[in-house]
Amino acid sequence: MHVLVVTDQHADSLGGVQVAIRLQRRYLERLGHRVTIAAPALHRQGYTPSDSAYVDLPSRPITRDREYGIAWPGRRTDRALAAALAQLPPVDLVHVQGDFWGAMIGLRAARGLGAARGLPGALPVVHTMHNHVDEGTRAVTPLAPLAFGGLRVWRRLVLGRVRGAVAGRARGAWRYLAELAAEATVVTAPSRHFADELERHGVAAEVRVTRGGVDDEAIAEVREAPRSPRSRPRLVWLGRMSHEKRVLEFIDAIALAEIDADVVLHGAGLLLPRVRERIARAGLADRVTVAGPVPYRDALAALRDADALVQTSMGFETQGLTPFEAAALGTPTIFCDPEIADDVDASVEWRVADASVEALADTLRLAVCELAVGVRSGAGERGAEGIGTADPDPLRVPEAEGRRFLQSAQTVRMVEVYERALRSADGR
Repeated sequence: MHVLVVTDQHADSLGGVQVAIRLQRRYLERLGHRVTIAAPALHRQGYTPSDSAYVDLPSRPITRDREYGIAWPGRRTDRALAAALAQLPPVDLVHVQGDFWGAMIGLRAARGLGAARGLPGALPVVHTMHNHVDEGTRAVTPLAPLAFGGLRVWRRLVLGRVRGAVAGRARGAWRYLAELAAEATVVTAPSRHFADELERHGVAAEVRVTRGGVDDEAIAEVREAPRSPRSRPRLVWLGRMSHEKRVLEFIDAIALAEIDADVVLHGAGLLLPRVRERIARAGLADRVTVAGPVPYRDALAALRDADALVQTSMGFETQGLTPFEAAALGTPTIFCDPEIADDVDASVEWRVADASVEALADTLRLAVCELAVGVRSGAGERGAEGIGTADPDPLRVPEAEGRRFLQSAQTVRMVEVYERALRSADGR
């Protein structure tokens, strides 16, 4: 089949959704399917378009670093997309993987392709909702209710009346998402907990789960690398250094717990200067290191080498891919968000009791104490300074368990969703 993916941001820009889309495309193509990805053209300095599977839509940058852009949904964008698709085999299905302009562009494309083919309606649409619009908007502005109303007005201007049934109980951001979902043949989410939330708020009656997976080949390559020797447990944190990720609370918890462990922070963001300042003020420089942003493979290597990942955000992530990557590499996670912990459902984990710094500090103490026993005993293959470096290890996630997070397994589920959407459309 030929799948048209339409998304808010270019697949080569930075972000977890973009990584997921690139992986999905690669593994779908290995199964013999064709994938075309339409998104705003990328304006990053030095970037040269080279991938024939990309349709770069007319756009303008919306961030200072020119990493992210907006393609305005309307006739100009419709024409650009239609002209590009006219040179390709017919599209069978539209997969919307965006919640803003990408969603509107994708729905307009499905309508236009259906009309061009003489169908009574649009092409079948699978809509994967990646963005927690309610939580994310409320985190950045006190005017969230006005923003939600503005989104609904914008949707109506671009798409007209809602084509489909919308549950009456959906309100605010959920109402906006419900109006988009009304045109989808199948609605999906990247985690069970977010799918449940979408259903609970009336976005769709049924939301299927299509998780973002982790690259089989990258995992296999990194998993074979020996873990480095150490004399005390090593914890790793990866992510964007912003308030919703709770990185400052993590540093406070380390100071409060007084743990004997090495902690490495990977990532960057607006809070990076405050992170460095707080580490210095708390006297943690001997235990906490800021590695900054690293390439994807290096991030996987850091996860593999760690004794545990620390996941600190709460109620914000729609999937939270990092704990899945860690589990695929055998590394357990200290979870602050119980919903992400439930989705991962690993046999080795630690869960923080609540959102307080004190609770996180308590769990850090417990995890480091248990991990230190493994360091001292040298379970598995012994490194130069005594740490166990090879599975089986009672405090590592078994390899067989980690296989369920691989992209190959997730792609099989995605194809099943596509086939369901096509069958539904054939029965209209």
